Amino acid sequence: MSTHDDDTQLEFFEEPETLESPGRARRRMRPPRPGGPRRPAPPPPGAVALTRLAGLIALAIAVVVGLVFWVGSCQGKTRHDEYASYMDKVRPIAQSSAATGTTAFANVVLGKLTLAGLKAKLEQWSLQQQLAYDDALRLRPPAPLQAAHQEVLATLQLRAIGLTGLANTLAQAGSKSPTEVADELAAQAQVLSASDIVWADLFRLPATQTLTSLGVKGVSAPPSQIVSNPEVFSAHSFEEVYARIKSTNSGGKVTGLHGSALVSTQAVAGTATKTLSNPGPTTVDVAANLVFKVTFLNSGNFQEVKVPVTLTVIAAGKTVLKTTKIVQSILPQHTAAVSFGNLQLTSAFGGTATVRVHIGKVPGETRLDNNNASYPVFFSLSSGG
Repeated sequence: MSTHDDDTQLEFFEEPETLESPGRARRRMRPPRPGGPRRPAPPPPGAVALTRLAGLIALAIAVVVGLVFWVGSCQGKTRHDEYASYMDKVRPIAQSSAATGTTAFANVVLGKLTLAGLKAKLEQWSLQQQLAYDDALRLRPPAPLQAAHQEVLATLQLRAIGLTGLANTLAQAGSKSPTEVADELAAQAQVLSASDIVWADLFRLPATQTLTSLGVKGVSAPPSQIVSNPEVFSAHSFEEVYARIKSTNSGGKVTGLHGSALVSTQAVAGTATKTLSNPGPTTVDVAANLVFKVTFLNSGNFQEVKVPVTLTVIAAGKTVLKTTKIVQSILPQHTAAVSFGNLQLTSAFGGTATVRVHIGKVPGETRLDNNNASYPVFFSLSSGG
């Protein structure tokens, strides 16, 4: 074998040098880090601050919502107190103003007054309405009720004007007839009726609607009605009152025809009725529903007021029952019936008793023989009791 052949063989088995591709970096492997698996990468800068900000915003929203509910609750309570306070101040004004007509006027016209005395009373009541107006003027209503509050003032003004008008009509009556004066008084009384409409329709109704719309519960607008009984302020009623009062002069002396006449006395038990008579005696069955009914006539020419009617039962010389009732008003030539019930008559059994009826004397009455009677009665135990 020649030397040339050996070189050729060596060249054939010899590994060629490794050539690297141009432009390609060689990747170097790093040894694994000691201490376990690789930890996750930290969040990017600002993420923690953003999370904290979001939490603070959520907390702020919760606080704001809580404050809104709390403030709303406080406002609701404050609103209720504001309206309740206002109505509590209006209520006594409403009641005292209405009482002039419902109580004071009715009592006076049923009393024993002179014409001058009634005029003075009307002027006094008008002044009271003016003072009530001053009290209402000092009130500070809630803003939604300011318009309605003006109607409270208007009501009190109308009542003061109406009462003054009644007083002036009496002062100017002079020689006018009772009918003419009564018509003028009734016309003035219409002002009082109008005041009731103003209060009901222009104050109470809108005030109630406002309270409802605002959700204010437990608060109500008070009523105020000075003319509770229209008949008391009618021309017919005024004519009777004026004629009666005019019959009493300034010195208190009553003129004209006045008086009462007893018509009948009856014992009534259920549907059974017995008219007591004289002579008698009349047998009366005593039952739980026994009632003595006394009827009398106003035999005079004037209205009479507060007429007392007395029933007395006498047995064995002793008074076993005595009771009195008052007829508030009776027109001339009209009758009135008075019933006496709940009678305790057990001590009157077994003998003849006496039932006495007496109609009290009215001012100016001169004839008294026809306003009382005595009836002999025999009380027996009812077959049903």
